[in-house]
Amino acid sequence: MGHEIDLKNYEVHTDLAIELVESGKENIKYEDIKVTDIILDSDNAQKINKKAGRYITIEFEDITDYENKEKVKKVLNKELQKLIKPVSLNDNSLVLIVGLGNRKSTPDSLGPLVIDKVLVTNHLAFYNQLEAGFKKVAAFVPGVMGETGIETSDMLYNLVNFLKPDLVITIDALAASSIERLNKTIQMTDAGINPGSGVGNKRKEISKDTLKVPVIAIGVPTVVDASSIVSDTINYMYKHFAYSKENYDNPASKLQIGVNYLDKSINIAEADKKNLFGIVGSLSETDIKHLVFEVLNPIGYNLMVTPKEEDFVIEKLASLISDSLNQSLHTKVKHTID
Repeated sequence: MGHEIDLKNYEVHTDLAIELVESGKENIKYEDIKVTDIILDSDNAQKINKKAGRYITIEFEDITDYENKEKVKKVLNKELQKLIKPVSLNDNSLVLIVGLGNRKSTPDSLGPLVIDKVLVTNHLAFYNQLEAGFKKVAAFVPGVMGETGIETSDMLYNLVNFLKPDLVITIDALAASSIERLNKTIQMTDAGINPGSGVGNKRKEISKDTLKVPVIAIGVPTVVDASSIVSDTINYMYKHFAYSKENYDNPASKLQIGVNYLDKSINIAEADKKNLFGIVGSLSETDIKHLVFEVLNPIGYNLMVTPKEEDFVIEKLASLISDSLNQSLHTKVKHTID
């Protein structure tokens, strides 16, 4: 009798639309940087439990050195303008930037860290001291409900009613369902955000529907769940086995140490999968992830995991996003050097 996977409690832990949409993607390449543009109508959005809107995803390899960071920043600035332009901001427009997340938790501190570096100018406009080339920008870090006891969406609703901004931009750490996307992906959308949804702690949405002003949400995946790590590892084992088998008699391969087989075009035979993992080897990638979830979740071991170097990378990501916001909103801001 075959194993029947109970999926009624299964939920993919991801905030990324690109991991849930199979078709309708527009892909653009800027050297080694990939941009995917997805427009979800209400029907397709409902199928993947997302809001309708435009989702722009930027994938890159590294932003920890100056040159790579500048390359990614140019692409980020270009793509961000696609979401800002329809709002039709002018010299009198006010933009409210909100840093979501928990400063005390490294993988969740992206929002507050970005706000630390954002160029705030609204107070200068209040005293008529704002120079040409600078927009009115206000910033806010609402904290998390566990600290404040207040729903973030409710807090922002009242703040927006008071400030009356023309645009709200939220920054938040996200969850991914693939190890490869951690700290190497930026998602931007005009659909807003449900804070905490990727880690199963869904709060009230922050969107144009709730705040009554346009909302752009920018996020980076910094955590992935254990079931995704295990299923990804099984997939990597397939690729490693297939690469080793294919190159077993190749003398050149014996001289290489630590070959990155992920960069190779490798296919593993179904029979080899079954030889390696038996019944598990006969399952699809999705079914393996479901199965691992079914095993880990009841015992509380489907942990959310972040890379060991997260404290270093999160600072670089915060600098990248804050620089991009400053340059996109203020025409007189050029660039900064870490």
